[in-house]
Amino acid sequence: MVLSDHTIKEEIAKGRIIVDPLGEGCIQPASVDVHLDSHLLVFRNSRRAFINVREEQSDLTEMVEIEGDTPFMLHPGEFVLGSTLENIELPGDLVARLEGKSSLGRIGLLIHSTAGYVDPGWKGHLTLELSNVANLPVTLYYGMKIGQISYVRLTHPADNLYGSSALGSKYQGQTEPTASRVYRDFAG
Repeated sequence: MVLSDHTIKEEIAKGRIIVDPLGEGCIQPASVDVHLDSHLLVFRNSRRAFINVREEQSDLTEMVEIEGDTPFMLHPGEFVLGSTLENIELPGDLVARLEGKSSLGRIGLLIHSTAGYVDPGWKGHLTLELSNVANLPVTLYYGMKIGQISYVRLTHPADNLYGSSALGSKYQGQTEPTASRVYRDFAG
């Protein structure tokens, strides 16, 4: 069952859902608006012929910062990693879905490729997979509304929360855009 604004407010008041900071007017009928933080991971031109998912490849990206009112220009076909300004935390009986704002989607800005799902027990800033599928550059500003989170109650609290030692969670507690750690899946 998707939580309504009424239930989202109750869960926030109880401290079970954390969205910090929670901007005024950000609770929608069945979601909470989130904003773009100032740091972006930009993919560099690399001498690599391919991305090997079995290897850490920290040289693929570099951190840049959106400063003040100067926008970051996301060019057609470009892909960068951003993050939510908000710290998000979920209890063991809720999952969340991160979705883009329809107004941004209508100009070709996508905020995730596959990472729209937030597990129970998550704590941290969500990494955004920002893509421009339009024919013109799109401006990204620090603090702009970038997406929305809806919440779904589980039939029973999860046995192993995200971040538990049993799962080997790779991104718990992140505070900035975080590059892929898929290589850890191959460590044995």
